[in-house]
Amino acid sequence: MRQLTPAEKLRFMEEIHNRSREIVGVLALHLACMVTALVFAMSAGNALELERTEAAQYIQPPYQLGDLLDGGIYELINLDGRVAGYAFETTPLAPLPGFSGAPINLFVILTLEGRLIDVDLVSHNEPIFVSGLGEAPFQEFIAQYKGYSITDSLVIGVPYGDEGSGSSLVYLDGVTKATASVRIAHETLLAAAFKVAREKIEGIGGRAAAEPNLDHAEQLTWDDIVEEGLVGRRLVTNREVDDAFADTIWADDDELAKDEPDEPYLDLWVVDIGPPAIAEAILEPDSLVQLRNFQELSPEDEPILVIDAGRHGLVTEDFVRNTSPDLITASQDGLPISLRDADLDIELRDGIPGEVAMVLRTDRRLGFDPTGDWSLSVRATREHGSFRPEIGTVDFALTHKTDERFFIRDEPPEPVPVWRQAMQARSGDLVVLAGGLAALVPLLLFGQSRFAGYRHYTAVRLLILAGVIGFVGWWGQGQLSIVTVLGVMRGLFEGQSLSFLLYDPFSLLIWAVVLVTFLVWGRGFFCGWMCPFGAMQEFMHHLGRSLRFPQIRVPDRIDRWLVKLKYVILAGLVLLAFVAPGYLDAAVEVEPFKTAVTTFFVREWYFVFYCVGLLVLSTMVFKGFCRYICPLGAVMAIGGFLRIRDWIPRRDACGSPCQLCRVKCNYNAIKPTGGIRYDECFQCLDCVTIHDDDARCVPLVLAKRGRQL
Repeated sequence: MRQLTPAEKLRFMEEIHNRSREIVGVLALHLACMVTALVFAMSAGNALELERTEAAQYIQPPYQLGDLLDGGIYELINLDGRVAGYAFETTPLAPLPGFSGAPINLFVILTLEGRLIDVDLVSHNEPIFVSGLGEAPFQEFIAQYKGYSITDSLVIGVPYGDEGSGSSLVYLDGVTKATASVRIAHETLLAAAFKVAREKIEGIGGRAAAEPNLDHAEQLTWDDIVEEGLVGRRLVTNREVDDAFADTIWADDDELAKDEPDEPYLDLWVVDIGPPAIAEAILEPDSLVQLRNFQELSPEDEPILVIDAGRHGLVTEDFVRNTSPDLITASQDGLPISLRDADLDIELRDGIPGEVAMVLRTDRRLGFDPTGDWSLSVRATREHGSFRPEIGTVDFALTHKTDERFFIRDEPPEPVPVWRQAMQARSGDLVVLAGGLAALVPLLLFGQSRFAGYRHYTAVRLLILAGVIGFVGWWGQGQLSIVTVLGVMRGLFEGQSLSFLLYDPFSLLIWAVVLVTFLVWGRGFFCGWMCPFGAMQEFMHHLGRSLRFPQIRVPDRIDRWLVKLKYVILAGLVLLAFVAPGYLDAAVEVEPFKTAVTTFFVREWYFVFYCVGLLVLSTMVFKGFCRYICPLGAVMAIGGFLRIRDWIPRRDACGSPCQLCRVKCNYNAIKPTGGIRYDECFQCLDCVTIHDDDARCVPLVLAKRGRQL
């Protein structure tokens, strides 16, 4: 084995010393951040309720605030002194964490009939509304609930096709760019209102939720299921439909019903296929596997199979899969059951009637009990007139329940439902994003050198970054932020659910890939390839060079101090959350992401001035914000110490005597020794391009000439 020279030994010891100092410094910083966050979490406690005088301000005549009952529920007193309803905050009843980790607190006034007199926004910490869109759009969204009943089938979105198509759903307008926040608010309101209704409104009682007993084995056939009443049926003939529309303008608008009065119009079969014994008797093996996978992924959802052996067809031609069916509603104990298509392609066993079938899903955590009587209603519609036709509707319902022996009961889980409709709403974006990531990650992992050596590499890189700005940033709103990191830290230390992350599946997918790539590249993958604001700065750098702006290279001595600034800012944000949490929302504006990406620069002038100033700075100082200021970059830099390999190739001559890569590195991420500072490396691959180029790499050039360094 070759003995190291004294100079090599010195360089080796210096490398170990520097590496140790970096690791100890980062670990010490992280420990300080974690301790600070823990102290903050321990001091935070439960959210304070409104004082009685504050709550009374939300009550308008002819009502006044009555006695405070258990659970933070006030009686609502009418002028004659009788109880007219209830008023309550949602946080004590349904503390669903918002996007920042803190719940959205609403003040709800509910009549004894379950009608919403008013809904007001008390407090929240949703970043998009705190300092972005402003609170006005959030207030306008909340105001839509006024006058509706909690027995209405309220959904967020737009109706399928024509608004007058006879849908039984009530649509509420969402808020663009704030889909996750308004859905959390929607779930918070319904969960709290349903809980009050079940506890206080007469005739609506609650008991422990029943869920399918997956260990219950029983041999059943379709005939057994029908004989035992485990499947409900509602047969409606054409004659019955005609009778329902008799003496109306729609009486003669269905010629087929007149021609074939005794034929079935609706032959509806309903069966709960959550219990394995029932599902096995109905579904083919492949469909059974699909159902089991669905139940594993969505354990809180009850799958309901609906079959039509008539000509109704269950849904309209405008129906969108994985959304609420437009002609089917359900209720139990006077409250609506939220139904949504489970998006399963199933095949029924031979002998089961009907060719039109769909599996609907409902969340048991919102109170659905499959062992109690519940009603499913299907709407029949007719149109009269050819120009702007008038729509007539008739509902046909059946009552159904499933025997107790197929279910087990447990105490109700914490009311933290996950709004999976967010996944469906962004399914197209998620497919495109997943496809892009599936192409980019292997390209960088397995084809790094070939990719960096491609003669049009810079143009391809800029094309990818343009897609990141346009699709990931402006279109997908997938700019990761330190707000999420702080929210996760707070949620973990307070023992809260992190389900708020699921309300933004687009960003969650990016987070998942970034966390995995931590082990491979450190911070490089996100900071160098997936950050929209970072991509903007890189374009500004190229603009500055094309305009021949002076390119400022920060001296090493100053750079070593400036790169530590982002860690100080990160520690300051965590500390501020403990010392003065009321100022945290303003402090996180150190990130210009909300201005540049979320609001498209449409904000107050000082936010725009700050953001544009950073972009202008990038024309002269390469990615100055990313390298010196970004608190999220400080979190990402930890990946440089967690990576499992040194992925940038080096030679013995790198650093001594060759310094070409170091001189060319815009990030100053290469040490004088030639080693890579992976905590500051953005994976631009410029040094890889030089390393493999026999026309630029000094050792390769000399080797080609038959000389050695």
